[in-house]
Amino acid sequence: MGSCFPKQIERRKAISTERKTMRDLHQSCGEDFPACALRPTDRKNWMAGLNPEKIHIHKILWPGTHDSATNKIGFPCITRPFAQCQTLSIYQQLVIGTRVLDIRVQKDRRVCHGILVTYSIDVVIRDIKKFLSETKSEIILLEIRTEYGHDDPPDFEQYLVHQFGEVLIHQDDNVFNKTIAELFPKRIICVWKPRNSPPPKAGGVLWSSGHLKDDWINTDLPSTKFESNLKCLSEQPPISTRTFFYRVENTVTPQPDYPIVCVKPVTGRIHEYARLFITQCFSRGIENRLQIFSTDFIDEDFVDACVAVTYSRIERKA
Repeated sequence: MGSCFPKQIERRKAISTERKTMRDLHQSCGEDFPACALRPTDRKNWMAGLNPEKIHIHKILWPGTHDSATNKIGFPCITRPFAQCQTLSIYQQLVIGTRVLDIRVQKDRRVCHGILVTYSIDVVIRDIKKFLSETKSEIILLEIRTEYGHDDPPDFEQYLVHQFGEVLIHQDDNVFNKTIAELFPKRIICVWKPRNSPPPKAGGVLWSSGHLKDDWINTDLPSTKFESNLKCLSEQPPISTRTFFYRVENTVTPQPDYPIVCVKPVTGRIHEYARLFITQCFSRGIENRLQIFSTDFIDEDFVDACVAVTYSRIERKA
């Protein structure tokens, strides 16, 4: 116990120092990037508002959510604060502009985050179908994976194909060079990542894990995560030449060796710096690598920033 106390003091100092580093960077660099003042008038239909015939898939900066279906996970005020990464339902996230969903499942088809569980995947699918029925030009990138430490749901690939049917965009590397309009009436790119079952086959209805990549940096230190995200992003090929999606997550995560283990106060250390990250991508010459940008507790401003970058790309300002 005695040896633990000095370590906690050092961790607290490190967190404080890194938070100051972020504030100083923000103060010196600001949030200025092409079209940064853009605010879509209709976030629910923001792709339609930018013209589906002009938006190529590789030019989109996709706003995404991390652990998307955790708004009702665990028990309120007891276990929920340790696993909840979003307060909005899947439908509400889509309405405010989210276009990439990160869904974790276990063997019984219930959504989970670690050992904590929530509603059935059917709730997620119902929300997605409702959103699709109310819009005409929005494309969703849906990632579903078996959570670490869990077994795959039986026959899950067939289940997904049955649920979404004709709206699924088949795996094809040429998709990245197509416009949204060229993909209609298909509207979902579904990436299925099983742990033990065979992965989706190339050219099939679903996309495999190799088509959605990221570099997960597991830390609660905001400046460490921020700079690591920039470094990993800089090592990726430009979006114009990629045949996979690459995700950057504007999150930091609680660590088991530190007393603060609730998600919201921890991820709050980096949450407000999404626009700063985009600004740094431009200033460091790696904007042309940024493709999926995800966050905990997504809000309208995060979506607006991603839409602004997408607009700047299709208008040849970036």
